[in-house]
Amino acid sequence: MPHEFEPPDLPALTWGDPLDRWAVVITGGSPLRPDVVARLPTHRFVIAADSGLDHAIAAGITPDLVVGDLDSVSAAGVAWARQRNIPIEVHPTDKDHTDTQLALGAALDPSVTRGRIDNVVLVGGGGDRLDHSISALTALGHPSLGACKHVRSLWGTSLVQVLHAPGFWEFALALDTTFSLLALHGECGRVSLAGATWPLVDADIEPGSSLGVSNVAIETLRLSVGSGVLTLIVAHYLPTTTFSGDPS
Repeated sequence: MPHEFEPPDLPALTWGDPLDRWAVVITGGSPLRPDVVARLPTHRFVIAADSGLDHAIAAGITPDLVVGDLDSVSAAGVAWARQRNIPIEVHPTDKDHTDTQLALGAALDPSVTRGRIDNVVLVGGGGDRLDHSISALTALGHPSLGACKHVRSLWGTSLVQVLHAPGFWEFALALDTTFSLLALHGECGRVSLAGATWPLVDADIEPGSSLGVSNVAIETLRLSVGSGVLTLIVAHYLPTTTFSGDPS
């Protein structure tokens, strides 16, 4: 299978039923990309995880809630949020869960989000902490998110879709887009894929397997998963331009 490719033309990123409500969780790490901000759903509840607040402010996004131990967010960012009466859920620095995991937990609490959340998107610039990136993205496979219609991340230049089985999904990717299917949370059973150069029929994908790595879209992807949590990654979905700036 091919491993070298050019970033594809960006298709419109769809957000499903217009009546669905999204939780948008913004993490720390690196500034948000303009392409991400332009594509975020409008019917949303925005949660900034710690220094994700600074990135939200720089990108012109006003969070509905800030969650974290506040060890990495700027003092100016915290002051900005307090001036606007944005709720801040402060946690101790010594804790068992990351700020991102706490923010995802808050996203699923209707008493916090003031109503039902149908879908979750985790937004991050990537940053230079591989361990933090892996922890954040694998948190999207937590069973508590299984009731959501869509679980997604726009992470650095990548589009990540986390598929909680059982279910059927369709993804409209640009022609010749390279993507991968990974079993990051245990074995995935009865995986079927159409619309790709290398289709699958009732395949089992084990953790560490390269069976789903570097496939190519030739039409709308049609994907079903019988059991497990499968992760679809489009590695070069976004260009590299970023926002910069300090809260004011």
